[in-house]
Amino acid sequence: MSDPQRILIVDDDPDIRALLADFIGRHGYAVDTARNGAAMHTALARGHFDLIVLDIMMPGEDGLSICRTLRAQTQIPVIFLTAAAEETDRIIGLEMGADDYVVKPFAPRELLARVRAVLRRASALVPVHRSDPSERLAFEGWQLMPARRELYDTGGALVSLTAGEFDLLVALARNAGQVLSRDQLLDLTKGRSAAAFDRSVDVQLSRLRRKLEVDPAQPLLIKTVRGGGYLFAPAVAVLSDKSTKG
Repeated sequence: MSDPQRILIVDDDPDIRALLADFIGRHGYAVDTARNGAAMHTALARGHFDLIVLDIMMPGEDGLSICRTLRAQTQIPVIFLTAAAEETDRIIGLEMGADDYVVKPFAPRELLARVRAVLRRASALVPVHRSDPSERLAFEGWQLMPARRELYDTGGALVSLTAGEFDLLVALARNAGQVLSRDQLLDLTKGRSAAAFDRSVDVQLSRLRRKLEVDPAQPLLIKTVRGGGYLFAPAVAVLSDKSTKG
């Protein structure tokens, strides 16, 4: 029997920590809690976690700052807990690489559903994407290795991408020349239901353009199709060899 997946709840409210730890723990997960960023880093130093539930509004260092630090160190999936009125914080959180968010007040069952969805898509790379370890997608001098989760630019330098950005780029590159709607991209990359926050696609695409395009304001690789969705414009060569960078 495999070990349960581990969840870390980071919230300054002890009642919320206790409630969520009990509820999520009763559904087969191993749950730890932390009251702030410092306690979170202590917990991370003790062992691996499969997902972090992170409150935005906390005394001292807030969740957005904590997420920024996390993303510089790890790609552990993050779900934000956020106040209903703080839409700007939600968008900033997604831009920083958070995987999803839940608005307070919320039912614990809703958070559980989001936890399951994020963990499912984090572990669904093999069924969603081909798993040939030697597969290489080449376009306009760029080299994309899906199985190794690596992207090299035209100069051969490794480009840092969040998990969401990488999955989105793979989905686009494997469907080059086809217009993909937001819902199709969500299905290809995350398997999310229609309840998911569809602006996450726009946010991730904006980040991808900043990393790939010469001029993000006039994109040549990832084009927006008015009323349709997005199109990966360059021709993509699907190669299979044992090289690291081609």
